[in-house]
Amino acid sequence: MSARRRDDDWIASLWSDPRTRVVAVEGGKVLVSHEPTPRLVFLPPDRAPEGERYLLGLDEDGIAYFAVSGPLPAVEAAEPAGLRRVGALLGDRDSGLMTHAVAMQNWHATHTHCPRCGTPTELTSVGHTRTCPADGSDHFPRVDPAVIMLVYDSDDRILLARGPNWPGDRRSILAGFVEPGESLEQAVAREVHEEVGLTIEDIRYLGSQPWPLPQSLMVGFFAHAHDGQTLRPDAEEIEDAAWYTRDELRVAIETKKVVPPGRLSIASRLISRWYGSELPAAEPF
Repeated sequence: MSARRRDDDWIASLWSDPRTRVVAVEGGKVLVSHEPTPRLVFLPPDRAPEGERYLLGLDEDGIAYFAVSGPLPAVEAAEPAGLRRVGALLGDRDSGLMTHAVAMQNWHATHTHCPRCGTPTELTSVGHTRTCPADGSDHFPRVDPAVIMLVYDSDDRILLARGPNWPGDRRSILAGFVEPGESLEQAVAREVHEEVGLTIEDIRYLGSQPWPLPQSLMVGFFAHAHDGQTLRPDAEEIEDAAWYTRDELRVAIETKKVVPPGRLSIASRLISRWYGSELPAAEPF
């Protein structure tokens, strides 16, 4: 509905429509009910908290969905929850709405002033723009592209690594932000070389995932490591790194020596794609 976000009369009519549904978001958390299954708790507009309003969109029945950045109200049988905890448990609609709402709140909370002149900006386009009243410039929600890559070798093993601040049993695939002037593929090659000292080839796109923690877009790849190389982890970014066959990974997870990425993440999807099925059940990442 981007073409109508500046139509104030239309927006007002949506807000006054009793069918409209509102999700309150505070500090990256929303209200979730777990009965009978995990789902977002929606409020009618007249019960929504005071705060900035973001239009999330309309469904096929013309029902509008808003997010409001404000205190979470007390609702029976509902509790506050963050995206890491419930994102993978919600249905497609609810997880998408929650991701959108959290991303919007994160951006608005950290981009309150004009980067050109420092004037406090005003929310416009129902949350999808901030406008500077001094110079008239428009500023749009920021998304930081990041690459995440499953590196495999000629023996069909995958590389898993652990960051310096992670618990000792956590392992995941490599990832990093895209730098100015890079293609996504160049970022994949650079990050792998910087983090573990490997050169790679056959970089293939597999999928992407919005990741509003705080404002990333994760772009996933597979990449093949050249033969005959030695792992050289960068001590500042990687505590340790090792290769795993499918059997080795399964045993490591089942014996709790390795906790893989949570199923919400694209990292888990990439590893499962290589593994051939869902990974064995593990503790939360």
